[in-house]
Amino acid sequence: MLSRRNGILFIEEVSAVEIAEKYGTPVYITSKTQLEKNIKAYNQAFPDAEKLYAVKANNNLALMKIIASNGFGADVFSSGELYLALLAGFSREKMLFNGNSKRDDEIEMGILSGIKFSVDSIDELNTIQSIAEKEGREVEIAFRINPDIDPKTHPKIATGLKESKFGIPEEQAVKVYEMALSMKNVSPKGVHCHIGSQILETSPFVSAMRKIGKIAEEIEKLGIELEFLDIGGGLGIDYEGKGAITPEDLARDILPVFEEIRSSLRSDPKLWLEPGRSIVGNTTILLTRVNAVKKGYRNFVAVDAGFNLLIRPAMYGSYHRVLVANKEGGEEEIYTIVGPICESGDVLARDRKLPRVEKGDLIAILDTGAYGFSMSSQYNGRPRCAEVLVEGSRTALIRERESFGDLVCKQRIPEWI
Repeated sequence: MLSRRNGILFIEEVSAVEIAEKYGTPVYITSKTQLEKNIKAYNQAFPDAEKLYAVKANNNLALMKIIASNGFGADVFSSGELYLALLAGFSREKMLFNGNSKRDDEIEMGILSGIKFSVDSIDELNTIQSIAEKEGREVEIAFRINPDIDPKTHPKIATGLKESKFGIPEEQAVKVYEMALSMKNVSPKGVHCHIGSQILETSPFVSAMRKIGKIAEEIEKLGIELEFLDIGGGLGIDYEGKGAITPEDLARDILPVFEEIRSSLRSDPKLWLEPGRSIVGNTTILLTRVNAVKKGYRNFVAVDAGFNLLIRPAMYGSYHRVLVANKEGGEEEIYTIVGPICESGDVLARDRKLPRVEKGDLIAILDTGAYGFSMSSQYNGRPRCAEVLVEGSRTALIRERESFGDLVCKQRIPEWI
């Protein structure tokens, strides 16, 4: 995906300098080749599993269309994500509506769209039954089970611990499936869990697989014919250049456990997965231009992208590798890369050794395809940036840069002001 030619950073066959001149900065740049490589890795590692792309990671329609065209389904977390997934061409039969706090209108949209639900609470179950009965529909569901497993990741993205807001406690699983069986318009078809994100070991997935396997054995005794066991997503990527587990590693460790579970069941469920970050994370860089270099307590490099565009470092203390895109080599110094936002926390990278940086240079922030633009905002009155797709030597604008009009287009001033 990335290479150097005469010191200039190239994304596939296009130079970062050319992209900056054509589309401006800041700009997200995605490699189609890398995206397709990641998709292929999952399809090869899990040929018989259903892969549901986690739309929350990156909801750009062009990228989602590529993913959908390669046989993936979609894991959606809101009516907005459902709308985007339908536009991108994901099959309704391969969609799961996830989430711990769905509004009634979102549930209605999901039911009318004919997709499956991951049910997070008894209140949600009752709402689904009520709306499905009114609409004359039968809704296929799984319950999201909280297995109380430590995924060994950042606390803010650990979702399978018992103190998490997500899921039904595992000790209540049989009870909620019994409730679902008593409802005319709800049909339990699977068991779902999701333990966290940016997980760098396979052992938490194996533990989760075994736990939902035990639950599957118990609820099957109720007469439920299981069609799927959904292990969720969360496979991490290599942000620091130290290596990370691959889909092949994950398959090697969890498929034998899944087959063992399936052999103990009367029904014949399919394995479901929900990859997001590991599909799109390493496909994309954020290219940003240096506005100023200031020597103080630290050598600060002030760029035109801030946490309004990439909030992960400020929110999670996340590490992203950075490069000077328009040159390499020469004298090096230690720099801290900061954005233009009026917050002391607007730091994108601390204490990085880089070639001498000057005003006008281009900084590339790597591995920003997941939870980059999808978590962006217009804070400080900053319109969001463009997104560009690269394939070989060609580029395409896949999201226009916002204008000042986008800051005010939905606002209204009352006549009585």
